[in-house]
Amino acid sequence: MASSSWIDLGIQHLSESVFLGLCHKVGTSQQVTMRREILDMEVILKNQVMRTRENDRDKIETIISGSYREGFRLEGSDIDIMMWPPDHNIIWDLDQAQNYDLNRKTLILCDCSESPPGFALLELLTGTRWGNLMDACIRINDRLYISSSKFRRIPYSSSTEFKEHGPCGNGFFGVAEYDIALCLVCNFWPPPAFQWRQSHHSWPPPPIIDEIVRKGCHFVAVGHKLGNHTDKEWRISFSLAEQYLVSSMNHCQFLTYGLLKLFLKECMNSGLSEEDKLLCSYHMKTVVFWVIQLNIMPCWCPQNFLQCFWVCFKLILKWVYEGICPNFFIPENNMFLSNIHGKAQRELFIRLHEIYEKGLACLLYSPSIRSHVIRVLQNPMQSVCIEEHPLISRVVFEVILFREISHCDIPIGDLHHCMMSLDAVGRLITLSLTQYQKLILQTNTASILQSTAFYLLNSLTESVPFEVDTSTCRNKVIYLTDKRSLHMMKLAAKFGFISDRLFIVMYFYKRFRYLEALIVTKKVKIMLEQPYVVYRGRVNAWRYSEDVGNLPLSTKMRKAVAWDISLNNKMCYINELVPEQQSGLQWNYPVLYVPLYVLLHMLEILCYRHVDPVRTQRALNDLQYLVHHDPGSYIYEEQKDISWEILGICQQITGNYQAALYSYRQSLTQKTFHKIQTATLMRIQQIMDLINRV
Repeated sequence: MASSSWIDLGIQHLSESVFLGLCHKVGTSQQVTMRREILDMEVILKNQVMRTRENDRDKIETIISGSYREGFRLEGSDIDIMMWPPDHNIIWDLDQAQNYDLNRKTLILCDCSESPPGFALLELLTGTRWGNLMDACIRINDRLYISSSKFRRIPYSSSTEFKEHGPCGNGFFGVAEYDIALCLVCNFWPPPAFQWRQSHHSWPPPPIIDEIVRKGCHFVAVGHKLGNHTDKEWRISFSLAEQYLVSSMNHCQFLTYGLLKLFLKECMNSGLSEEDKLLCSYHMKTVVFWVIQLNIMPCWCPQNFLQCFWVCFKLILKWVYEGICPNFFIPENNMFLSNIHGKAQRELFIRLHEIYEKGLACLLYSPSIRSHVIRVLQNPMQSVCIEEHPLISRVVFEVILFREISHCDIPIGDLHHCMMSLDAVGRLITLSLTQYQKLILQTNTASILQSTAFYLLNSLTESVPFEVDTSTCRNKVIYLTDKRSLHMMKLAAKFGFISDRLFIVMYFYKRFRYLEALIVTKKVKIMLEQPYVVYRGRVNAWRYSEDVGNLPLSTKMRKAVAWDISLNNKMCYINELVPEQQSGLQWNYPVLYVPLYVLLHMLEILCYRHVDPVRTQRALNDLQYLVHHDPGSYIYEEQKDISWEILGICQQITGNYQAALYSYRQSLTQKTFHKIQTATLMRIQQIMDLINRV
């Protein structure tokens, strides 16, 4: 009996230790909640802006789905985005058509009669104003159906940036990998999943079930590999429902799901080619859903965390042995049917059974978990603190929070889009929001105001309408536009990060107000020199706590946080970077992501050359030293192309052509992150022409 108690105590300590490790690897419950709330607000804001568009054909609803939306930030995870036209709606029977205005909606009828469970054919019932949809239609028995294989090529058939990946287009935005699925929406809960709706659940609670059913489902453009209409069928997607389910998990359940994802990558699929990786993260999510709903584990807590994991793993092993993985919403849909059978099934079972025979010692084969297991084995009686607050300090949490917020910007297309975005912010700010969601609105307000100011400023270079042609009137228009734009820039500085003040510097430079621009650069440098400043996630935690620790988050963000600068390639900020922006746009690359200190030195050089040649050279020396010698503290590997480019531009402007030529050539040797090679080659040719003339 005593021996059993010692064993139980050892397993409990091991469970708590691994649970603690997962909290650091995956996130605490507070971190995960924060991530979800921020993404929710980002999606709500983008969709609010979309709904204000006058042209229905431009309206696209968007949600972020997959593991990123669920709250994971694991290395190598991509970001899944689902997009659909809201005026195209799927119905299950013709009686549901009465719920729609046929003058404004395109209706599509779902036909499951000839498809495997979870799949369907989609018949176009009414006309569509979306021309691309007609290109994806085919005729079957004199009826017009939407071909899934043709539909999924719509968004990226002419793009070299994306490639087909199942029902998605896979590509990169900077270093982040995206899977973008253009899909169709159904506002009704699918009849094949009625049994799930009507079953008596111990989980999720009834309010969650009601909300899931109310939201309906989506259809993604991929057919069943063994179906009769593989290229024409669509798969029913419960992605939105799964988000609700994952959000309703307690943290132990969520971390069990996270451990299964890590274990899949580091153990079950380790050493296998992509073709041989038959199990995926979706299978891991499904097994957790089933274990929770079937109430196999009555208590999910840190003390029996590994038991929860082991029960899930054994159920996966059972599924592989039987060759049946039931979809959570439509159990008749066997998700193993198309690829886990025969020889592949037997080999997978043998592989998993070998892992199973090792028992919990198999965790030693997971690099993410091994150290936590070894720590307990070396000192089995050591207690483990699993309280939320000691796991992560407030400073670390806030640094992570600001990093998440800095990545959430809504894209701005034109001045009209700016106005719609401001209107959307005005409506959302009246809602009951969490402190994290308020910060998202705050940073996006700053971004929108900056974009609006530059659009107005750029409009000054355009001709005044012909009916207003007097010089007095034109001067008045210029004066008022300049005054309003500057007011918006200063207002934006009250909402955004320290680094957002560089937009004011660019504004003054563009208006030939060099001394005023230099005054702002000095203020920015003073702010950045403060010991409590957070930059790129680095901070002096003690000084941060002492100097700004008691301030509101919104004030901390404005006074103590700086990030690198994103320049929208569709907008002119300073003329010196226009060729690089145009080069990026040729490759459909939307931004220049410029290191903060590189842009700061560049703006000093551009302004000083008009007022103080000595300080111009000093600023150029600072920039040159930074680009040549930075070990990665201020310039990421992906930013070296634009950093060398900017150094070359500044050297060319100051007349040092040989140094500029070297810098441009260095830019060409870096990773082609910003797609600026066309501009670089053009600048090299300019330098060569100047040198040849001499």
